[in-house]
Amino acid sequence: MLLISLAATSIIGTLIPQNQSHDAYFHAYGEFLFNLFIKFDIFDMYHSWWFQLLLLMLGINITVCSIDRLQLVWKTIFVRHPKFNVDRFRRLKNKETFTATATADKLKNQFLPVISKTFGYTRIEDTDKGARVFAERHRWTRLGVYVVHLSVLLLLAGSLLGSILGFDAFVNIPEGDTVNSVHLRNSNRERALPFDIRCDDFSVTFYENGAPKEYKSRLTILENGNPVLKKDIIVNDPLRYKGINIFQSSYGKLPSAMGHKGKPFFSGKDSEDITIIFKSSESGMEYDKTMKTGDTVDLPEGLGKFTISEYRESAEFRGHNIGEALVGMLTPVSGEPVTVLLPLRFPSFDKMRGGKVIISVAAHDHDHDHESPGPDKNSADRYYTGLQVTKDPGVWVVYSGFILMIVGCVITFFMSHQRICVEIEANKKKTSVTVAGSSNKNRFAMENKIKKLTATLEKLADQA
Repeated sequence: MLLISLAATSIIGTLIPQNQSHDAYFHAYGEFLFNLFIKFDIFDMYHSWWFQLLLLMLGINITVCSIDRLQLVWKTIFVRHPKFNVDRFRRLKNKETFTATATADKLKNQFLPVISKTFGYTRIEDTDKGARVFAERHRWTRLGVYVVHLSVLLLLAGSLLGSILGFDAFVNIPEGDTVNSVHLRNSNRERALPFDIRCDDFSVTFYENGAPKEYKSRLTILENGNPVLKKDIIVNDPLRYKGINIFQSSYGKLPSAMGHKGKPFFSGKDSEDITIIFKSSESGMEYDKTMKTGDTVDLPEGLGKFTISEYRESAEFRGHNIGEALVGMLTPVSGEPVTVLLPLRFPSFDKMRGGKVIISVAAHDHDHDHESPGPDKNSADRYYTGLQVTKDPGVWVVYSGFILMIVGCVITFFMSHQRICVEIEANKKKTSVTVAGSSNKNRFAMENKIKKLTATLEKLADQA
């Protein structure tokens, strides 16, 4: 029941894209399904309480089943003097027989070193007609399946640990600025960091076609205002500190609307002209429109209409103050109107919406006094760096589970507990030798081993 439930929910989690914007979900599924899915955390299913409960129940199930069956296996493995039932070996189909002219005692002494070398545990029992040699090896391989079970428990524990105590967040830091909190993905919450991150510098190089070749952030980690670590990070070369990973994720150029020392060119007056850039995701074409607050323009390529609704001096996004921003309303030809937030500091902000048109603020005319930007980089060419910040305390538990699973599978599928009985009986002028063996799995390999051992013992018997 648990496995079927996990399989079914995993199919749902595959068919329904996870961690998308609520606007995209609302337009894709409608109001009723949207509210239903939100209630059951379908859009972030793998972090939902009920999915974690399923994983916990599976872990308990595996643990109980393993303990219940391990008791008998434990007695088989950890025993000083294992029991051998000769009648059971005599009934086996997997056995070979040959005769020799040497005495039973002589054959016993000849066979014992070979058998002891091949098998770890060896025991001799004398009989009225000769002797029996019992041997076995790899008793411990019966634990292979429990090693696999333990690996699954480690995987589940690591996943739950990372899901509950870990996080996946992002933050944008303008050059020269310092932050001590990040914004959790798909949430309106912030998470404080145990240290500060300062972006000392940002650089980017481009190919001839204008595509970014490499972008690099020079970061400093500070504790109590004192630098403790500095590193230049690029894509796939993160900074790691106190179990937190900081990846280079994106970047952007602060708009020209920001003057020297961050003073805005745009004052929010309704009479001011604002240049808005509309980029079509399908054609890649960009269109400039000069607008004022309250204006509505028709967009080319049938992209709909756009209205500048208001100017906010201090806008909020997911509980974080992103500074000055314009708020607009995009009305597509078909579909519901969409509210668009355009922070002046982050021109690439609207890309996250993932619509057919990407909107950004280009520049503003202004008739109020302000400081002119100087020629230095901090005013004219100031960038911000986009960082992905993650923490997963369960990652090493998961890695250990993977390694243990490989070891357990090798033991389970390629090794076996093997037992043999070599019975030597004197019959008048000749001595009969019977070699029989069994294994808890891989019977065909055991048959070959019995044949090879019989051939070896038969050669020794001829030399005796």
